[in-house]
Amino acid sequence: MNAQRALSRPTLVLNKNWTPIHTTPVQEAISLVAKGSAMIIDPSTFQSHDLVSWNDVSKAKDRFEDSVIRSTNLSLVAPEVIVLTTYAGMAARSVVFSRKNLFKRDKYTCQYCGKQPGPSELTIDHVMPKSRGGISSWVNCVLACVECNKVKANRTPDEAKMKLRRVPKKPSWKALSQIPHSTRRESWDAFISRAYWEIELET
Repeated sequence: MNAQRALSRPTLVLNKNWTPIHTTPVQEAISLVAKGSAMIIDPSTFQSHDLVSWNDVSKAKDRFEDSVIRSTNLSLVAPEVIVLTTYAGMAARSVVFSRKNLFKRDKYTCQYCGKQPGPSELTIDHVMPKSRGGISSWVNCVLACVECNKVKANRTPDEAKMKLRRVPKKPSWKALSQIPHSTRRESWDAFISRAYWEIELET
């Protein structure tokens, strides 16, 4: 693996209390450690390291790894997990109301018929139509397939005799993790429980 590719690999970022926050490229993770804002965690021992001690650990790992990053003074195995040295705070856990997060909350599922036709066949429906004062918010927007959206038209669910599968609410940060499941690495398993990934959204 070349150095540039290694630098772009995802590193799991833990808050000071070791709860997962998000992922960041290896290059940014190393920068955080260099500034003293984070420490590298060895997933096999759970020990924390600065760049100097991680350099020593990397010497032992070097022959087993394909993602070593070399500089003039250091030879580092790409870190897979880092922990922040200061608490990131609750503000970092605020869920942004966006198309991407709405699709995540509703699990790419029409909230009226329950079908999963694919992103291109799903629309954002305003429970109370915008033309009647409805606003774009977590509690007034749901995913709807094209067919259901046409049937509902400029009406409320009650008027259209269509029942929502669940009441739309703003999800908790933990339920709507910013860590894509597709990027999950085996070494992260000890830090992220099964419940963290499969937790049911509040209704």
